[in-house]
Amino acid sequence: MSRALEPQLRAGLQDLALALDDSQITALLDYLDLIQKWTRVYNLTAVRDPQEMLTHHLLDSLAVVRPLRQQLEALGRDEAVRILDVGAGAGLPGVVLAICCPSMTVHCVDTVAKKAAFVQQVAVSLKLPRLRGIHARVESLKEPYDVVCSRAFASLADFTQWSVGALAPQGVWMAMKGKHPQAELTALGAGVQVFHVEPLQVPGLDAERCLVWMRQA
Repeated sequence: MSRALEPQLRAGLQDLALALDDSQITALLDYLDLIQKWTRVYNLTAVRDPQEMLTHHLLDSLAVVRPLRQQLEALGRDEAVRILDVGAGAGLPGVVLAICCPSMTVHCVDTVAKKAAFVQQVAVSLKLPRLRGIHARVESLKEPYDVVCSRAFASLADFTQWSVGALAPQGVWMAMKGKHPQAELTALGAGVQVFHVEPLQVPGLDAERCLVWMRQA
């Protein structure tokens, strides 16, 4: 079903200056098929149109891969890091990161059991041994993660407060947002330091996107 979207996906990857091999591109398209299949039964996502899924889900998540790599490089870290995707839903961006960066360990946590189960199914179907779906509240997680990320999840204050127990001592938060969230940045507590806010260009999507990087102060 998603094979028809391959030329657009490849064009989008070119726009994002992201080099993926054929097996990774196939995995991304297979992932899209799995989302469509499960959404018919389990209502994983509000976006149903394959074309919209490509831009709003896949390319939107792919837009953070290079910034994440650059940030890890700036922090002197390689890609063998542990990532926690909070409120992961259907696994965005967690599954996309697991496909693009196979040396990363990616755990996707969600309070909805069927969504965590879906991520587990993706891990098996696409043979992603470092990917895992966790059915839990993020506040209950105490294992340390190098990067704790979220996409359209909660306010920055809530996101950082709820997930601070899962952040490694030198870890960073990566929040995907729409418009520059000035009010949310202002509302952050003294324990959180914002060290970078960068605009994101998502191919085929005419909407503002940005990435907010934070660490413990």
